[in-house]
Amino acid sequence: MTAPADKLPAKELEAQTRRLRKVWENPTGWRYWTSVNNTQVGLWYASAAFIFMLFAGCLALLVRVQLAVPENGFLTADFFNQAFTLHGTVMMFLFAVPIFEAVAIFLLPPMLGARELPFPRLGAFGFWSFFIGGVFVCGSIFFNSAPSSGWFMYPPLATDKEMTGIGADIWLLGLSFIEVASIAAAVELIVGIMKCRAPGMRINLMPLFAWYLLIVAGMILFAFPPLIAGDILFEMQRMFDWPFFDADRGGDPLLWQHLFWIFGHPEVYIIFLPAIALMAMIVPTFAQRPIVGYSWIVLAAVGTGFLSFGLWVHHMFATGLPQISLAFFSAASEAVAIPTAVQIFVFIATMLAGKVIFSTPMLFGTGGIAIFVIGGLTGVMVALAPFDWQAHDTYFIVAHLHYVLIGGMLFPVVAGIYYYYPLIDGKHLSDRLGRIAFWLMFVGFNVAFFPMHLTGLRGMPRRVFTYPSEVGWDWLNLTSTIGAFVFASGVLVVVFDAVRPKRNHPPGEVNPWRAGTLEWISEPKENWGVRSVPHVKSRYPLWDQPDLFQDVNDGRYYLADAEEGRRELIVTSVLDAEPMQVQRVGGTAYVPIVSAFSLGAVFIALTFHWWAGAALAGVAFLCALLYWLWTGTAEIPEKSQRDAGLGLKLPLYASGPDSTGWWAMFITMVGDSTAFASLVFSYFFYWTIHEDFTAGIQGPGIFWPLVALGLFAAAWALMAAARWPNSAGATRICLVTAFLLTVAASVAGFMGPWSSAMEPTEHAYPAIVWLLAIWVIVHAAAGAVMQLYCLARSLAGMLTPEYDADLRNTVLYSHFLFITAAITFTVIGLFPEAL
Repeated sequence: MTAPADKLPAKELEAQTRRLRKVWENPTGWRYWTSVNNTQVGLWYASAAFIFMLFAGCLALLVRVQLAVPENGFLTADFFNQAFTLHGTVMMFLFAVPIFEAVAIFLLPPMLGARELPFPRLGAFGFWSFFIGGVFVCGSIFFNSAPSSGWFMYPPLATDKEMTGIGADIWLLGLSFIEVASIAAAVELIVGIMKCRAPGMRINLMPLFAWYLLIVAGMILFAFPPLIAGDILFEMQRMFDWPFFDADRGGDPLLWQHLFWIFGHPEVYIIFLPAIALMAMIVPTFAQRPIVGYSWIVLAAVGTGFLSFGLWVHHMFATGLPQISLAFFSAASEAVAIPTAVQIFVFIATMLAGKVIFSTPMLFGTGGIAIFVIGGLTGVMVALAPFDWQAHDTYFIVAHLHYVLIGGMLFPVVAGIYYYYPLIDGKHLSDRLGRIAFWLMFVGFNVAFFPMHLTGLRGMPRRVFTYPSEVGWDWLNLTSTIGAFVFASGVLVVVFDAVRPKRNHPPGEVNPWRAGTLEWISEPKENWGVRSVPHVKSRYPLWDQPDLFQDVNDGRYYLADAEEGRRELIVTSVLDAEPMQVQRVGGTAYVPIVSAFSLGAVFIALTFHWWAGAALAGVAFLCALLYWLWTGTAEIPEKSQRDAGLGLKLPLYASGPDSTGWWAMFITMVGDSTAFASLVFSYFFYWTIHEDFTAGIQGPGIFWPLVALGLFAAAWALMAAARWPNSAGATRICLVTAFLLTVAASVAGFMGPWSSAMEPTEHAYPAIVWLLAIWVIVHAAAGAVMQLYCLARSLAGMLTPEYDADLRNTVLYSHFLFITAAITFTVIGLFPEAL
């Protein structure tokens, strides 16, 4: 049934609203920070990201002051290196990606017609992880211990402890912790978009913002894990002298470049695509017509995301690669301009087909696209290997990078701030201040960065802290410095407009722009995504369903009440958004904060080699995680069904592919498998570049790897069988036996390199073999904990043949564990023997 229910009497509607408000309310006082509501977490995320951005901007201004005149002594060489390294690091890792995660957490629930994203506590955990890691990394500069080797950390400079100090460890471990937050956000966004859309919102009716965020979250799963794998290799060399990047001991520093840029270039599009997503919401609104070519822009976004993974080597054209590699990656770098251009032409066509209202959001959006197009054109230039050889590592590349990132990301973000600000407190930002800010930013940006093209073509290399006066760079650098300060003044106008008190400003309209998408149906002062979950029939429901706004806020659709005092949302099917389940989600809790702080303590302790502290923090994190899972997932409901309204009754429990938890496990394992694939790539990279990689070093042999593989196969078979018995006793026997086999398989996996006396500090071959074996053993340990967890749940009566979500998730994990073990022990055991 899709028609709204009859309007309730005023008293009953008020009682429903009061119950909903109580269920979704935020705690008061200092407990406010334990909130897990998407609106609060999204605002915290965005505020922290902007604070980090302003910090990085101040560092950039210091750099520009130093370079304003020749032979300047304003900064020392060491502080200059720390400032530009931290500037790039913060902008890329603490602003560009997190700001869109923040916007997504804030906007997606109402945009999808949902109450909340499926894992609100995971979202809060991601924010606190991001915040702790950001403070740790940024704070290092105040103690003269910030990273100073560039935001890309190339070895062998960055692996030299004497030259880099502790700064490189802070960069590696701090950012690894921050990447945990990014992957947590990606998991929540993918599951939320796929499983929590309003009934009727088929996948081809989703708002374009949701499409873009789905693509970007998927890209994060394939782009961030290679960097995590590289971080592991890097930190193992710095911490334990395992020579992964030491050419004298079988390693190769180019491996880091491959792993870094497999992440680094897709990240440019991870940053760019959400900005285009904001424009895809803004342009139709101010053209007052649906987007032209919906299917084309979706296909172009998918194509951009796909092609972005075939471009990374164009950052390495100057490293002496084979001609076939240069040709392939140069062609791919040119080809990515095609889907990018399609998206821009779609916006132009939409504006031509409608009557454009040039408001402040449109001003920032169109200005940003103009700047991005210039950056795209210079990108096509550097995609050509002969030109890249001339411009590589010069200020031409600095100009290109900033034109792409600031034009393609920052200007659309500011457009989004002016567009969506009414959803925060129902009030508007100043149109006059917005226009002043735009022209200061637009003019200041071009004055700052356009001359850098000329500076680079005149030969000025990146990362130099001073230069002589006779080389002709002085007036160009002075112009860039003046422009940078003009640009910064524009940013400060935006900040002032956003944070200035607005108590005396009258509340504005709920939908001031006359937009057609569902996010404008939410009420700024309320914590739920929507008052009642609507049934959607089109891409622009507020335009095509005229009474929808009033019907939703009168509680005439699904989940209009919270009589049982629980936070609930509707889970729908992936393609057609058919209602499948009413899911109860966790509310206000301390456990996300405790988990984030304890995991952060692990990374911080490892940075300073406090092994005991890291172990204690790790135990604390494990306890917090187990408590979180025990009390917050797979709850057996007091009844089997819930009346969702409009005559629709839905189950309160789901397991397997019908559940959001199963999807979260699957998506997490995809990301984990990408990191593992990067380690396997590293193994074969060494064999490829070295004629005799083993150099007479004895490998782990065949016996122990085959024993480990056989034991892992047996454990996997028993876990698969554990789902089928109808008796709890048989399931418990399978779990116990699988646990013992997993432990035995881990011991056998350890014995391979151990029995052959493979010393990881002597050569990269034993080091990479040990690392692959340790990877499997660590994952086996996690699997063993999950098996014991399921056993404990079964003994407590919380896991039964009917309510088996935890078991099915653990079985899914065991599939990935077995695949990982099979590949690892085949690679390290059988591959050397086959040669």
